[in-house]
Amino acid sequence: MKPPAKALVTLVKFAVSIGILVLLLRSQDLSSLKADLLAVNLNMLALAVLLLFAQTFVLCHRWILILRAMSVPLGWLAGWRILIISTFFNQVLPAGGDAVRIWMLRRNGVQWSQTIGSIVADRFLGLLALSLVILTGMPFLLSRTSEGSLLFAVLGFLSAACLGAITLLTLNWWPSRVTAALPAKLIRSAMLIRVPLLATEGRGALIGSAISIPLINVAACYVLAIGLGAELSALDAFVLIPLVILSSAAPISIGGWGLREGAMVAALSLAGLAADKALAISVLLGLCGLILGLSGGLVWMVSPERAHFTNQAWSERTDAAPV
Repeated sequence: MKPPAKALVTLVKFAVSIGILVLLLRSQDLSSLKADLLAVNLNMLALAVLLLFAQTFVLCHRWILILRAMSVPLGWLAGWRILIISTFFNQVLPAGGDAVRIWMLRRNGVQWSQTIGSIVADRFLGLLALSLVILTGMPFLLSRTSEGSLLFAVLGFLSAACLGAITLLTLNWWPSRVTAALPAKLIRSAMLIRVPLLATEGRGALIGSAISIPLINVAACYVLAIGLGAELSALDAFVLIPLVILSSAAPISIGGWGLREGAMVAALSLAGLAADKALAISVLLGLCGLILGLSGGLVWMVSPERAHFTNQAWSERTDAAPV
């Protein structure tokens, strides 16, 4: 992507985040929101930060298992260092986290195909795990809402995730005339992504770590709700927070800001939670993410790769990556 196009995409993302936040804040009592944010139980806030920090180790474990399935012998500590640094760049650069992961893996001698494949597989496996959590909560969601558009969107996502998984797992059974009609790069990428899904060694740990990640986010939101004195049950958090995670994952805002807040207010209203409380939970969750990003920034400050890093360098490297 050329620099002018990147700048335009960044401006659009900022506009989406700021626009949604402005709309939400205009409809809220700002004094009430401020009072909630200042009155949060600091022990619960610290616990939420600790949960998100612990999540980085689970994320690293999932990624390391994917890399091992692709025959990439990246050390665990090196993998965690790359991942925690990526959280910092997720906060300071739009979509910067994955770009820096790619750049740092390449500096560790990992091939382009394995580098890109590991990150795409990591993202895809995360979506599959989130789909499973949402599917588990569907019976409870149906008892909380009859909103057709919401249920249609959720079922559409679950169907797409299921179809994607089936497509990858059965790709080698497709007729050769069908695969020949598809772009060769697409087939090669798909074959690489399916490797960790079919790996027998560490499969249980891979699935377990993938499912744990959205559950840790649920736990962090539940802890923040307790810290705010909000009446959110553990079951409602389990059913509704994954929908917020799904909404904020769309790459059309800066760090999920705006999308996350709008989705949190809409989702937790199904549990009868006031909009100001839901908004406060989301803002605090975002601030916890910023704190985590700062810890990644500290690791980056002492990282040996920092001396070789420039914004142009990783931009050129990621743009040159094969599909």
